[in-house]
Amino acid sequence: MSRIGKLPIAIPAGVKINLEDGNLLTVEGPKGKLTRKLSSDMNIAQENGQLTIERPNDLKRFKALHGLTRTLINNMVVGVTQGYEKKLEINGTGYRAAKDGNKLTLTLGYSHPIVMPDPEGITATVDGNTKITVSGIDKEKVGQHAANIRAKRPPEPYKGKGVKYETERIRRKAGKAGKK
Repeated sequence: MSRIGKLPIAIPAGVKINLEDGNLLTVEGPKGKLTRKLSSDMNIAQENGQLTIERPNDLKRFKALHGLTRTLINNMVVGVTQGYEKKLEINGTGYRAAKDGNKLTLTLGYSHPIVMPDPEGITATVDGNTKITVSGIDKEKVGQHAANIRAKRPPEPYKGKGVKYETERIRRKAGKAGKK
Protein backbone atom coordinates (compact mmCIF):
# COMPACT_ATOMS: atom_id res chain seq x y z
CA MET A 1 0.00 0.00 0.00
CA SER A 2 1.25 3.49 -0.82
CA ARG A 3 2.23 5.24 2.38
CA ILE A 4 1.25 8.61 0.96
CA GLY A 5 -1.80 7.40 -0.98
CA LYS A 6 -3.50 5.72 1.96
CA LEU A 7 -3.46 8.87 4.14
CA PRO A 8 -6.88 10.53 4.25
CA ILE A 9 -7.14 14.22 3.34
CA ALA A 10 -8.85 16.32 6.01
CA ILE A 11 -11.24 18.88 4.55
CA PRO A 12 -10.99 22.14 6.55
CA ALA A 13 -14.01 24.28 7.36
CA GLY A 14 -14.91 26.64 4.53
CA VAL A 15 -13.68 24.31 1.78
CA LYS A 16 -16.20 22.84 -0.66
CA ILE A 17 -15.21 19.83 -2.74
CA ASN A 18 -17.23 18.74 -5.75
CA LEU A 19 -16.40 15.48 -7.53
CA GLU A 20 -18.00 14.99 -10.95
CA ASP A 21 -18.01 12.06 -13.37
CA GLY A 22 -14.61 11.08 -14.74
CA ASN A 23 -12.87 12.34 -11.57
CA LEU A 24 -13.20 16.04 -12.40
CA LEU A 25 -12.47 17.60 -9.00
CA THR A 26 -13.36 21.17 -8.04
CA VAL A 27 -12.04 22.57 -4.76
CA GLU A 28 -13.42 25.92 -3.60
CA GLY A 29 -12.14 27.79 -0.56
CA PRO A 30 -11.59 31.26 0.91
CA LYS A 31 -8.69 32.09 -1.48
CA GLY A 32 -10.29 30.86 -4.70
CA LYS A 33 -11.33 27.89 -6.80
CA LEU A 34 -9.23 25.15 -8.46
CA THR A 35 -10.37 22.49 -10.93
CA ARG A 36 -8.39 19.47 -12.06
CA LYS A 37 -9.12 16.33 -14.07
CA LEU A 38 -7.64 13.36 -12.21
CA SER A 39 -7.08 9.81 -13.41
CA SER A 40 -10.40 8.00 -13.76
CA ASP A 41 -8.72 4.80 -12.52
CA MET A 42 -8.54 6.06 -8.93
CA ASN A 43 -11.56 5.75 -6.64
CA ILE A 44 -12.05 8.99 -4.70
CA ALA A 45 -14.56 8.95 -1.83
CA GLN A 46 -15.71 11.76 0.44
CA GLU A 47 -17.02 10.80 3.86
CA ASN A 48 -17.34 12.59 7.22
CA GLY A 49 -15.03 15.50 6.44
CA GLN A 50 -12.30 13.44 4.77
CA LEU A 51 -11.29 12.38 1.28
CA THR A 52 -9.86 8.93 0.68
CA ILE A 53 -8.22 7.61 -2.47
CA GLU A 54 -8.12 3.92 -3.37
CA ARG A 55 -6.55 2.16 -6.32
CA PRO A 56 -8.20 -0.72 -8.22
CA ASN A 57 -5.25 -3.15 -7.92
CA ASP A 58 -1.51 -3.36 -7.27
CA LEU A 59 -0.15 -2.82 -10.77
CA LYS A 60 2.91 -0.59 -10.84
CA ARG A 61 1.05 2.13 -12.77
CA PHE A 62 -1.73 2.30 -10.18
CA LYS A 63 0.74 2.35 -7.30
CA ALA A 64 2.40 5.42 -8.82
CA LEU A 65 -0.95 7.13 -9.53
CA HIS A 66 -2.20 6.45 -5.99
CA GLY A 67 0.29 8.68 -4.20
CA LEU A 68 0.29 11.27 -7.00
CA THR A 69 -3.50 11.65 -6.95
CA ARG A 70 -3.56 12.10 -3.18
CA THR A 71 -0.77 14.70 -3.30
CA LEU A 72 -2.43 16.66 -6.12
CA ILE A 73 -5.72 16.82 -4.19
CA ASN A 74 -3.95 17.81 -0.97
CA ASN A 75 -2.07 20.59 -2.81
CA MET A 76 -5.40 21.91 -4.11
CA VAL A 77 -6.91 21.94 -0.59
CA VAL A 78 -3.85 23.69 0.90
CA GLY A 79 -3.80 26.15 -2.02
CA VAL A 80 -7.37 27.38 -1.56
CA THR A 81 -6.92 27.71 2.22
CA GLN A 82 -3.33 29.00 2.69
CA GLY A 83 -1.91 29.57 -0.79
CA TYR A 84 1.68 29.07 -1.93
CA GLU A 85 4.63 31.37 -2.38
CA LYS A 86 8.20 31.18 -3.65
CA LYS A 87 10.82 33.79 -2.82
CA LEU A 88 13.65 34.72 -5.18
CA GLU A 89 16.71 36.93 -4.68
CA ILE A 90 18.67 38.84 -7.30
CA ASN A 91 22.44 39.16 -6.77
CA GLY A 92 24.78 41.20 -8.93
CA THR A 93 25.78 44.80 -9.48
CA GLY A 94 23.10 46.61 -11.46
CA TYR A 95 20.73 43.62 -11.39
CA ARG A 96 17.25 44.63 -10.24
CA ALA A 97 13.54 44.01 -10.60
CA ALA A 98 10.59 46.38 -10.87
CA LYS A 99 6.84 45.85 -10.98
CA ASP A 100 4.55 47.81 -13.29
CA GLY A 101 0.91 46.71 -13.09
CA ASN A 102 0.94 42.97 -13.74
CA LYS A 103 4.33 43.06 -15.51
CA LEU A 104 7.64 42.20 -13.87
CA THR A 105 10.62 43.98 -15.42
CA LEU A 106 14.02 42.38 -14.82
CA THR A 107 17.33 44.13 -15.51
CA LEU A 108 19.87 41.30 -15.47
CA GLY A 109 22.91 42.55 -17.35
CA TYR A 110 21.58 41.96 -20.84
CA SER A 111 21.35 44.74 -23.44
CA HIS A 112 17.60 44.94 -22.85
CA PRO A 113 15.23 44.65 -19.89
CA ILE A 114 13.20 41.43 -19.64
CA VAL A 115 9.44 41.96 -19.23
CA MET A 116 7.43 39.04 -17.83
CA PRO A 117 3.64 39.30 -17.42
CA ASP A 118 2.10 37.49 -14.46
CA PRO A 119 0.16 34.34 -15.44
CA GLU A 120 -3.52 34.20 -14.55
CA GLY A 121 -3.99 33.63 -10.82
CA ILE A 122 -0.33 34.32 -9.97
CA THR A 123 1.07 37.55 -8.54
CA ALA A 124 4.72 38.55 -8.36
CA THR A 125 5.66 41.30 -5.91
CA VAL A 126 8.99 43.08 -5.58
CA ASP A 127 10.49 44.04 -2.18
CA GLY A 128 13.22 46.62 -2.58
CA ASN A 129 14.94 46.03 -5.91
CA THR A 130 16.28 42.54 -5.34
CA LYS A 131 13.61 40.37 -3.70
CA ILE A 132 10.75 38.83 -5.67
CA THR A 133 7.85 36.92 -4.13
CA VAL A 134 5.69 34.78 -6.43
CA SER A 135 2.37 33.77 -4.84
CA GLY A 136 -0.90 32.12 -5.81
CA ILE A 137 -3.21 29.21 -5.03
CA ASP A 138 -1.94 26.72 -7.63
CA LYS A 139 1.33 25.17 -6.44
CA GLU A 140 2.30 24.02 -9.93
CA LYS A 141 1.84 27.46 -11.52
CA VAL A 142 3.65 29.27 -8.69
CA GLY A 143 6.64 26.93 -8.98
CA GLN A 144 6.70 27.18 -12.77
CA HIS A 145 6.58 30.99 -12.83
CA ALA A 146 9.35 31.19 -10.20
CA ALA A 147 11.43 28.75 -12.28
CA ASN A 148 10.84 30.85 -15.42
CA ILE A 149 12.06 33.98 -13.62
CA ARG A 150 15.14 32.15 -12.33
CA ALA A 151 15.88 30.75 -15.80
CA LYS A 152 16.37 34.29 -17.19
CA ARG A 153 19.75 34.46 -15.38
CA PRO A 154 20.55 31.43 -13.18
CA PRO A 155 23.22 32.00 -10.52
CA GLU A 156 26.76 31.37 -11.71
CA PRO A 157 29.31 29.59 -9.49
CA TYR A 158 32.20 32.09 -9.62
CA LYS A 159 30.69 35.32 -8.31
CA GLY A 160 27.18 34.09 -7.41
CA LYS A 161 25.49 36.63 -9.71
CA GLY A 162 22.02 35.88 -10.98
CA VAL A 163 18.52 35.02 -9.76
CA LYS A 164 18.28 32.34 -7.08
CA TYR A 165 15.68 30.93 -4.74
CA GLU A 166 15.87 32.36 -1.21
CA THR A 167 16.80 28.99 0.32
CA GLU A 168 19.13 27.93 -2.50
CA ARG A 169 22.84 27.60 -1.77
CA ILE A 170 25.22 28.28 -4.63
CA ARG A 171 28.27 26.02 -4.77
CA ARG A 172 31.07 28.46 -5.34
CA LYS A 173 34.16 27.66 -7.37
CA ALA A 174 37.63 29.15 -7.03
CA GLY A 175 38.68 31.46 -9.86
CA LYS A 176 41.88 31.17 -11.85
CA ALA A 177 45.00 30.45 -9.83
CA GLY A 178 47.65 33.18 -10.09
CA LYS A 179 51.19 32.60 -11.43
CA LYS A 180 53.99 31.86 -9.04
